Amino acid sequence: MVSAENLRKLSLGGGKFIVCMPVVPGNEVSKQVMTRAGRYRTVADNLRVEEVFVGDGERRRRYVVCHNPEEEKRQRKHRAMLLRELEAELASLKDLDSTAYSKRVFHLVASARYGRYLRRTKTGKLRLDRTAMRAAEKTDGNFVVHSNDDTLTAEDLALGYKQLMRVEQAWRQLKSGLKMRPVFHWVPHRIHAHVFLTVLGPLLERVAEQACGDTWRNIRDDLKQIKLAQLSGPHGTVWQVTEARDGARNRLRSLGIHNLPTFIDHA
Repeated sequence: MVSAENLRKLSLGGGKFIVCMPVVPGNEVSKQVMTRAGRYRTVADNLRVEEVFVGDGERRRRYVVCHNPEEEKRQRKHRAMLLRELEAELASLKDLDSTAYSKRVFHLVASARYGRYLRRTKTGKLRLDRTAMRAAEKTDGNFVVHSNDDTLTAEDLALGYKQLMRVEQAWRQLKSGLKMRPVFHWVPHRIHAHVFLTVLGPLLERVAEQACGDTWRNIRDDLKQIKLAQLSGPHGTVWQVTEARDGARNRLRSLGIHNLPTFIDHA
């Protein structure tokens, strides 16, 4: 997606793009962008940005290094946990016979979770790759955005890409959580429904975030405290809405919802 040829084609005819660049050892981003000394500008509590230019003239390339201090802490905590697991795994190898040892080494090296932090010695033994760990620490909490649109500020690019990430997340939710995968619709009204839900879901979340001044995850955690209980008896079934707690009540007030019904759908 982010090869030089693909980006060139995206630019043809004045096309504009915002893409996130991989930080791969030896590529331009790792060698000339991430190593560039500069000062971050704070956009939000969880977002700082630094603008970096590579090259000169019309062929120069513009990057924005984005840093999330909260994500940096999370990634370092996660890596510390992996380190403890790896040390335990390496210690357990001593008790295995040659066949079991070879199989376990193969699985560890091929593991997407552990393999990047392991190396083999000249004698074939597994060891922790401290160099790989130090390299990974330098990118903790960072992602790099690249664009050819000079009308957008560094802050616009960072926030714009985060919006793109939210759209991609919405597609994943539609395809997994709503069980709509694979998307092989043939009937027009089903195609319309799929597109409608794709747009409506993120729209409702953004409306809620704007009204409450908080993330949808936090809003959802408060609202999901409200339950719908089914009560069955000899005279039929009643659906009763539980009483909203303070957190949920404040969210509803911000959303302009003041009175929830006590009972729904008498049967």
